[in-house]
Amino acid sequence: MEGSKINWKELTQTYEMVEKCLTTSYYGAKATTEAFLPLLQLSNSPRIVNVKANKLAKGVFDDAENLTEERIDEVIKEFIKDFKEGSLENKGWPFYLSTYMVSKAAMNCYTRILAKKHQNFCINCVCPGFVKTDINGNTGILFVDQGAASVVRLALVSNGSPSGIFYSRQELLNF
Repeated sequence: MEGSKINWKELTQTYEMVEKCLTTSYYGAKATTEAFLPLLQLSNSPRIVNVKANKLAKGVFDDAENLTEERIDEVIKEFIKDFKEGSLENKGWPFYLSTYMVSKAAMNCYTRILAKKHQNFCINCVCPGFVKTDINGNTGILFVDQGAASVVRLALVSNGSPSGIFYSRQELLNF
């Protein structure tokens, strides 16, 4: 689909798309992180920076402070069940790009859980901003290097820096 633009407003989610999105954006990122944890534990300055979308995923998980990985999985299963039943809107799920938003919200929560588990790591989330990429038809307002700067900055923070934090570019935000 090189050079193609996706019309997000007209995109109809299928069950296959829901599965692929969750497998990639949450479970895939989680599996990759888990695979690297033993190597990161050998480092004297372990860092994990998860890139996520700003504000899109707000409100998907209640009581984020007390979440567990099991609870994240339960919420995702509930989302999938509601999707299959065609009741996303009735149940209060985000309507626009709902699967993507749920996967990013799950990643936010997982990031916080990881930060609590691995207190000698620096583990944070960052939204790089609306970056010009193929997926948005290059309609973003930031160039790729500008978006990447936020991610790199967090990867290079000094030991003892805050962990379990969400940033929008360089601005500290509440989860």
